[in-house]
Amino acid sequence: TQLQDSFGINLVALVNGQPKQLNIKEILVEFLSFRREVVTRVTMFRRDKARARVYLVEGQAIALANLDDFINIIRTSANAKIAEERLLEREWPAHEAAEMIKRANLDKKFLRPEDEDMTLGLTDQETYRLSSMQAKNILQMRLQSLTGLEQEKIHAEYKELVDTIIDLTDILAKPERVTAIIADSLETVAAEFGDERKTQIVANAENVKTKDLIPLREMVVTLTDTGYIKSQASIEYRAQKRGGQGKRAAQMKEGDIINQLFVATTHDVLLCFTNKGRLHWLNVWDVPEGSSSSKGRPIVNMLELTDDEKVTAVLPISDEDYAKDLYIFMATADGTVKKTPIGDFKNQRRAGINAINLLEGDVLVGAAVTDGKHDVMLFSDNGKVVRFSEDEVRAMGRAATGVRGMRLDEGQKVISMLVCGDDEDVTVLTATEFGYGKRSPLAEYTRHGRGTKGIISIQTTERNGKVVSALLVKENDEIILLTSTGKLVRTRVNEIRVLGRNTQGVTLISMEEGTKLVGLERVTENDDGDNASDNAAVETEVVSETEAEEAELEAKDEAILKEEENDENL
Repeated sequence: TQLQDSFGINLVALVNGQPKQLNIKEILVEFLSFRREVVTRVTMFRRDKARARVYLVEGQAIALANLDDFINIIRTSANAKIAEERLLEREWPAHEAAEMIKRANLDKKFLRPEDEDMTLGLTDQETYRLSSMQAKNILQMRLQSLTGLEQEKIHAEYKELVDTIIDLTDILAKPERVTAIIADSLETVAAEFGDERKTQIVANAENVKTKDLIPLREMVVTLTDTGYIKSQASIEYRAQKRGGQGKRAAQMKEGDIINQLFVATTHDVLLCFTNKGRLHWLNVWDVPEGSSSSKGRPIVNMLELTDDEKVTAVLPISDEDYAKDLYIFMATADGTVKKTPIGDFKNQRRAGINAINLLEGDVLVGAAVTDGKHDVMLFSDNGKVVRFSEDEVRAMGRAATGVRGMRLDEGQKVISMLVCGDDEDVTVLTATEFGYGKRSPLAEYTRHGRGTKGIISIQTTERNGKVVSALLVKENDEIILLTSTGKLVRTRVNEIRVLGRNTQGVTLISMEEGTKLVGLERVTENDDGDNASDNAAVETEVVSETEAEEAELEAKDEAILKEEENDENL
């Protein structure tokens, strides 16, 4: 069936007597204003009509109270005009009509048409002066109206008319009652002319899931410091030589930087852990895909975050992972660690849930999916690392705070958490804020007890700056390096030297003045399209890849290594 249809609508209306083009909101406002005016006018018309009728009923009640005298005057008058004059010149005893009028307990002007003489009517002596309108109405009364039964009907009609006038006057005095009348009329129209949908929109039909309709692709998802998120296919970031200038990842507003980058497939579900220790869920296919010139979409429009809350760790998982014997291992900036069964995070809530109970001033810096049989490595910004067995941390509930994972000196903080095994082909890649880094064999990072200060991972000198990130990488892996100005460099791991722990490292990325390295991420998909036509199809900035520049970079690294060897000899 047709899923989309276009139709025209005339949004020209008369506003204060002048034609005007209106938008949807304005035309609704003008429509409600028009309906309020209509209801007000109808109410005033009905009230004026009721006032005129109740005035005539008063005159009929006086006529019935003095029936014999009225009949005598009418019979002895030559014509209707003389009869009317004779009825107007007398004051008639009110009798039962006086009690009827007093029971209403209302001022004369409340029950009179606006153009009638207010001196006429019931007097203090309980006599009644008729008006010309009342006299003419009496002369037109039928004989059947003179019976006793009709007299009772007149009294009942008078009471009903008085109640109607009171109610209509109250409507005119209270705008909220006018609004209620408008709403009731619209509901009546909807009930009379509305019908049910002919089709039904469902998320899953015939066991077809939304994920089944999404192509499986690897995506690079970026999150800026001010909370803009977007995804791009990782194939767009082709491998470059070490030290390249890189390609722009996002167009950001002034003062904003990218501080989160992760790689996931379009079929994954992202567990989004915030700095406040809360967890939110987000499908990768729901993250808007943008170009290198777009800044993305505010994540606050996709997750229910508070004003000072932002995402600090993201874990891509599948629906099947909840049924496995897995854990979520978390670490905070103060060195606290915690392990919670992944099943505790199965029940999704729109507003998110608490994943860890944080102490005042602490923030969550890392989270990982584990099986309970691996080692955990905590890296601090001063170049220290502690490695301990995951068994040393017992499983805890979501409301727990955790235990001490790494002891820190004043002013230091944990910047990265890694989960590792005993793979001999795995190396630890450490990067500093000024673009330097190195790979070191995992075997050099010996196990120590939980809660210690750890050992040296990389020398944090004035040249290097503080440590910003650490990764476990293999020889055939590729990595993406991210700068504070929003540039990405994708390079091969085998181009980075393997050095000992107690070294400063080599250049990973050429840094412009005033920029810093803010993070790096491993890319699992290799891009073999390295020919000229493919590279020309990808919009990139100028990349420094000449042989001379590469030789200069190698010479610089050799000088650094030689200097470190001399320091060790001394």
